[in-house]
Amino acid sequence: MTSPTACVITVSTRAAAGVYADKSGPVIVDSLRELGFAVEVPLVVPDGDRVGEALRAAVDQEYAVVITTGGTGLSPNDHTPEQTQVVLEREIPQLAAAIARYGQDSGVSTAVLSRGLAGTAGRTLIVNLPGSSGGARDGMAVLAPILLHAVSQIRGGDH
Repeated sequence: MTSPTACVITVSTRAAAGVYADKSGPVIVDSLRELGFAVEVPLVVPDGDRVGEALRAAVDQEYAVVITTGGTGLSPNDHTPEQTQVVLEREIPQLAAAIARYGQDSGVSTAVLSRGLAGTAGRTLIVNLPGSSGGARDGMAVLAPILLHAVSQIRGGDH
């Protein structure tokens, strides 16, 4: 049996320009690999339309899971949720809420300001995580116990 595939998209205009290194994407890649996913290094894109382009390309490539990191806050340049929303066919609002709640319960009061979404497009699960390495770790703590089950269901597996 082959490993499920995953794609990590880091959304950061400055990291895409080489101003600083991506810190949250590698955290997610490592977590996905520990769960048995086949995943390459993160794709780093600037805020804006490139996010939607990268999401559509990942869905077209039929990745089982696509996780974005960054662009979910309140900054004027944060548009990852808007780019994601037009790609999603079905939202999973309780998953996004659980990720924010986990951060808040872990003492990060600003976690409730994340506008990240979760849902499906075709046979792909898409989840937006915050751009900090802590937010990425918290998000993966929520996703780790349910990710393989979610992928199985999306792909027609039994409940």
